[in-house]
Amino acid sequence: MTRLAVVTVGVTHSGKSTFARALEQQLHHSIVIDQDNHAEFINSYYTKLRPKEGPNQLKYAVTQTIVNYAIHQTDAHLILCNSNRDREGRLQLLKNLQREGFITLLVEFDLPDHILQQRVASSERSMKIFRSASSFEEVLRRQKSDPLRDAMNKPAAEEADFMYTIRSTNDVQPTIEQINHIAIEKELERK
Repeated sequence: MTRLAVVTVGVTHSGKSTFARALEQQLHHSIVIDQDNHAEFINSYYTKLRPKEGPNQLKYAVTQTIVNYAIHQTDAHLILCNSNRDREGRLQLLKNLQREGFITLLVEFDLPDHILQQRVASSERSMKIFRSASSFEEVLRRQKSDPLRDAMNKPAAEEADFMYTIRSTNDVQPTIEQINHIAIEKELERK
């Protein structure tokens, strides 16, 4: 079986988790690995192990363990749902997935700021994923605070085998359909 690895890229409330769940429902034999779930788990049960400052290495280690298990112990397509906004880390992730034989797909979420602002203002998502922020508004403000950093880390088509950009909710279903088409096409090529 030719396996796909779909990697989302985007700021908070851009639609990554909603997209990932919808794709999982339509892409046969796939699994979502959502880093927010790992953050909530750690914050609920292992608060004493969380780092006080700097990157949350424990969250990343939990995610990496789950990804490694899914790669080596299943034959599922992977939908990796987290921000993946750091270019260097994203490139390393994609290269590792390609070495493991995956077809890689980047899905960038590039929604207008006013939509993101509306979404965070009316969010009902659990804030148990936070380690240091007090609201999703604060998270979005931090993520959007350095336009130069954003430009340097913007995904590029050459990073993955395929790349899609979601600019509105109208782009979601066509993107899911294209990913499904790739999965079917790759499976037929293999036979």
